[in-house]
Amino acid sequence: MEISEEELIKGCLASIPAFQQMLYKRYAAKMLTVCMRYADSQEEAEDVLQEGFIIVFEKMYQFRMQGSFEGWIRRIMVNKSLEHLRKSSKIFPVMNINNVKDKFISTEDVLSQLASRELLKMIQELPPMYKMVFNLYVFEGMSHKEIAAKVGIAEGTSKSNLSDARSLLKRKIYRNMEREEKIIYFEQGAHGE
Repeated sequence: MEISEEELIKGCLASIPAFQQMLYKRYAAKMLTVCMRYADSQEEAEDVLQEGFIIVFEKMYQFRMQGSFEGWIRRIMVNKSLEHLRKSSKIFPVMNINNVKDKFISTEDVLSQLASRELLKMIQELPPMYKMVFNLYVFEGMSHKEIAAKVGIAEGTSKSNLSDARSLLKRKIYRNMEREEKIIYFEQGAHGE
Protein backbone atom coordinates (compact mmCIF):
# COMPACT_ATOMS: atom_id res chain seq x y z
CA MET A 1 0.00 0.00 0.00
CA GLU A 2 1.38 3.37 -1.04
CA ILE A 3 1.66 5.93 1.72
CA SER A 4 0.40 9.39 0.81
CA GLU A 5 2.84 12.27 0.62
CA GLU A 6 1.15 13.96 3.58
CA GLU A 7 1.46 10.82 5.75
CA LEU A 8 5.07 10.45 4.69
CA ILE A 9 5.85 14.04 5.68
CA LYS A 10 4.09 13.66 9.03
CA GLY A 11 6.04 10.45 9.72
CA CYS A 12 9.31 12.21 8.92
CA LEU A 13 8.36 15.15 11.12
CA ALA A 14 7.86 12.64 13.94
CA SER A 15 11.43 11.38 13.19
CA ILE A 16 10.24 7.83 12.41
CA PRO A 17 13.16 6.13 10.60
CA ALA A 18 10.90 3.94 8.43
CA PHE A 19 9.19 7.05 7.03
CA GLN A 20 12.52 8.79 6.46
CA GLN A 21 13.75 5.74 4.58
CA MET A 22 10.57 5.66 2.45
CA LEU A 23 10.95 9.36 1.64
CA TYR A 24 14.56 8.83 0.63
CA LYS A 25 13.66 5.87 -1.59
CA ARG A 26 10.82 7.79 -3.21
CA TYR A 27 12.88 10.85 -4.19
CA ALA A 28 16.57 9.87 -4.20
CA ALA A 29 16.82 8.79 -7.85
CA LYS A 30 15.15 11.96 -9.18
CA MET A 31 17.23 14.18 -6.94
CA LEU A 32 20.45 12.39 -7.87
CA THR A 33 19.74 13.34 -11.47
CA VAL A 34 19.42 16.98 -10.38
CA CYS A 35 22.73 16.79 -8.46
CA MET A 36 24.49 15.06 -11.37
CA ARG A 37 23.86 18.05 -13.61
CA TYR A 38 25.91 20.26 -11.29
CA ALA A 39 28.56 17.76 -10.18
CA ASP A 40 31.77 16.66 -11.87
CA SER A 41 31.31 13.00 -10.97
CA GLN A 42 28.82 10.44 -9.69
CA GLU A 43 30.58 10.41 -6.31
CA GLU A 44 30.38 14.17 -5.96
CA ALA A 45 26.68 14.11 -6.88
CA GLU A 46 26.03 11.39 -4.31
CA ASP A 47 27.78 13.44 -1.63
CA VAL A 48 25.67 16.48 -2.47
CA LEU A 49 22.55 14.29 -2.48
CA GLN A 50 23.31 13.02 1.02
CA GLU A 51 23.98 16.53 2.30
CA GLY A 52 20.77 17.69 0.64
CA PHE A 53 18.68 15.01 2.32
CA ILE A 54 20.14 15.95 5.68
CA ILE A 55 18.82 19.47 5.05
CA VAL A 56 15.46 18.05 3.89
CA PHE A 57 15.04 16.16 7.17
CA GLU A 58 16.31 19.06 9.30
CA LYS A 59 14.09 21.67 7.61
CA MET A 60 11.01 19.57 6.87
CA TYR A 61 9.05 21.58 9.43
CA GLN A 62 9.39 24.57 7.07
CA PHE A 63 7.35 22.88 4.33
CA ARG A 64 3.85 24.35 4.64
CA MET A 65 1.98 21.60 2.73
CA GLN A 66 1.42 24.11 -0.05
CA GLY A 67 2.81 23.59 -3.50
CA SER A 68 4.91 20.68 -4.66
CA PHE A 69 6.84 18.78 -2.02
CA GLU A 70 9.07 17.34 -4.73
CA GLY A 71 9.73 20.88 -5.97
CA TRP A 72 10.65 21.92 -2.42
CA ILE A 73 13.14 19.05 -2.17
CA ARG A 74 14.49 19.90 -5.63
CA ARG A 75 15.18 23.51 -4.58
CA ILE A 76 17.16 22.22 -1.62
CA MET A 77 19.21 19.96 -3.91
CA VAL A 78 19.88 22.78 -6.38
CA ASN A 79 20.90 25.13 -3.56
CA LYS A 80 23.15 22.45 -2.04
CA SER A 81 24.73 21.86 -5.47
CA LEU A 82 25.35 25.58 -5.93
CA GLU A 83 26.80 25.82 -2.43
CA HIS A 84 29.12 22.91 -3.23
CA LEU A 85 30.27 24.64 -6.42
CA ARG A 86 30.94 27.88 -4.55
CA LYS A 87 32.91 26.10 -1.82
CA SER A 88 35.02 24.27 -4.37
CA SER A 89 35.95 27.73 -5.72
CA LYS A 90 35.92 26.62 -9.32
CA ILE A 91 33.07 28.73 -10.60
CA PHE A 92 34.99 31.58 -12.17
CA PRO A 93 37.04 30.12 -15.02
CA VAL A 94 38.16 32.35 -17.87
CA MET A 95 37.70 30.98 -21.34
CA ASN A 96 37.93 32.60 -24.72
CA ILE A 97 35.55 30.99 -27.15
CA ASN A 98 35.40 33.82 -29.67
CA ASN A 99 37.09 31.65 -32.27
CA VAL A 100 34.49 28.89 -32.05
CA LYS A 101 32.74 28.12 -35.31
CA ASP A 102 29.30 26.64 -34.76
CA LYS A 103 27.86 24.29 -37.33
CA PHE A 104 24.13 23.78 -37.58
CA ILE A 105 23.00 20.53 -35.98
CA SER A 106 19.40 19.48 -36.44
CA THR A 107 17.38 18.45 -33.42
CA GLU A 108 16.56 15.11 -35.04
CA ASP A 109 20.26 14.29 -35.44
CA VAL A 110 20.99 15.14 -31.83
CA LEU A 111 18.07 13.18 -30.44
CA SER A 112 18.68 10.13 -32.58
CA GLN A 113 22.42 9.98 -32.01
CA LEU A 114 22.87 11.23 -28.48
CA ALA A 115 21.95 9.22 -25.42
CA SER A 116 20.83 11.12 -22.34
CA ARG A 117 23.85 9.82 -20.42
CA GLU A 118 26.18 11.27 -23.04
CA LEU A 119 24.39 14.62 -22.87
CA LEU A 120 24.58 14.62 -19.06
CA LYS A 121 28.32 13.89 -19.29
CA MET A 122 28.76 16.80 -21.71
CA ILE A 123 26.89 19.12 -19.35
CA GLN A 124 29.05 17.91 -16.45
CA GLU A 125 32.19 18.74 -18.46
CA LEU A 126 31.20 22.39 -18.91
CA PRO A 127 33.24 24.91 -16.92
CA PRO A 128 31.56 25.27 -13.51
CA MET A 129 30.01 28.72 -13.99
CA TYR A 130 28.66 27.80 -17.44
CA LYS A 131 27.28 24.55 -16.04
CA MET A 132 25.60 26.36 -13.16
CA VAL A 133 23.95 29.02 -15.34
CA PHE A 134 22.94 26.47 -18.00
CA ASN A 135 21.30 24.19 -15.43
CA LEU A 136 19.50 27.00 -13.63
CA TYR A 137 18.17 28.45 -16.88
CA VAL A 138 17.36 25.26 -18.80
CA PHE A 139 16.35 22.80 -16.09
CA GLU A 140 15.19 25.02 -13.24
CA GLY A 141 13.45 27.55 -15.48
CA MET A 142 15.02 30.58 -13.80
CA SER A 143 15.27 33.92 -15.58
CA HIS A 144 18.62 35.64 -16.04
CA LYS A 145 17.58 38.16 -13.40
CA GLU A 146 16.88 35.34 -10.90
CA ILE A 147 20.14 33.58 -11.76
CA ALA A 148 22.10 36.81 -11.34
CA ALA A 149 20.61 37.36 -7.88
CA LYS A 150 21.08 33.74 -6.79
CA VAL A 151 24.66 33.37 -8.02
CA GLY A 152 25.83 36.93 -7.40
CA ILE A 153 26.69 37.91 -10.97
CA ALA A 154 25.41 40.54 -13.38
CA GLU A 155 22.39 39.68 -15.52
CA GLY A 156 24.49 40.22 -18.65
CA THR A 157 27.07 37.77 -17.34
CA SER A 158 24.33 35.19 -16.90
CA LYS A 159 23.23 35.70 -20.52
CA SER A 160 26.80 35.51 -21.75
CA ASN A 161 27.54 32.36 -19.75
CA LEU A 162 24.40 30.68 -21.10
CA SER A 163 25.35 31.58 -24.65
CA ASP A 164 28.90 30.29 -24.13
CA ALA A 165 27.60 27.09 -22.51
CA ARG A 166 25.32 26.46 -25.47
CA SER A 167 28.18 27.05 -27.91
CA LEU A 168 30.42 24.63 -26.04
CA LEU A 169 27.67 22.01 -25.92
CA LYS A 170 27.06 22.40 -29.66
CA ARG A 171 30.76 21.80 -30.29
CA LYS A 172 30.78 18.75 -28.02
CA ILE A 173 27.66 17.35 -29.68
CA TYR A 174 29.12 17.96 -33.12
CA ARG A 175 32.38 16.21 -32.15
CA ASN A 176 30.41 13.31 -30.72
CA MET A 177 28.38 13.00 -33.92
CA GLU A 178 31.54 13.10 -36.05
CA ARG A 179 33.13 10.42 -33.88
CA GLU A 180 30.02 8.23 -34.19
CA GLU A 181 29.99 8.68 -37.97
CA LYS A 182 33.67 7.64 -38.17
CA ILE A 183 33.01 4.55 -36.05
CA ILE A 184 30.05 3.55 -38.23
CA TYR A 185 32.08 4.21 -41.39
CA PHE A 186 34.99 2.16 -40.04
CA GLU A 187 32.74 -0.71 -38.99
CA GLN A 188 30.99 -0.77 -42.35
CA GLY A 189 34.29 -0.53 -44.22
CA ALA A 190 35.89 -3.24 -42.11
CA HIS A 191 33.08 -5.62 -42.99
CA GLY A 192 33.18 -4.74 -46.68
CA GLU A 193 29.62 -3.46 -46.72
